[in-house]
Amino acid sequence: MASEHSFDISCAVDMMEVKNALETSKKELAARYDFKGVTAQIELNEKEKFISLLSSSDNKIDALKDIVISKLIKRNIPPVALSESKRESAGGGNIKAILKLNDTLDSENSKKITKAIKDAKLKVTASIRGEEVRVVSKSIDDLQECIRLVKGLNLELPLSFKNLK
Repeated sequence: MASEHSFDISCAVDMMEVKNALETSKKELAARYDFKGVTAQIELNEKEKFISLLSSSDNKIDALKDIVISKLIKRNIPPVALSESKRESAGGGNIKAILKLNDTLDSENSKKITKAIKDAKLKVTASIRGEEVRVVSKSIDDLQECIRLVKGLNLELPLSFKNLK
């Protein structure tokens, strides 16, 4: 039996599931009556990790965003994985919105997580390792309590807990 147990906290978005959700979003967009004859596009920039929405009005952009989020939820991707970074005029009376995929655990959120774990006085040690936080303890029960604590922080990130050993 191992003397120490550990797990990693990271942010992860399954890009294949995002692609599948966007394809079903496009199919729904083609079938919806309120988008007939209206400019409406959903595009994924996989390299830069953002989704661009293009339509003729703010209301249509909001409807596109709702379609995309609902399809992501059906694919088990939490809505906090997306954040709207900007909305701008795209010319020709169209509006473009950029939805950024949040799939990295930045240093600020890593520090929040480690501080919350240390403040909880659990018998665990948390350390930041690049884009993830490693939590180590002698007791699996303490690690599970730590997972509940981190989930309760309600960070605007799609957290994943992996490599529980």
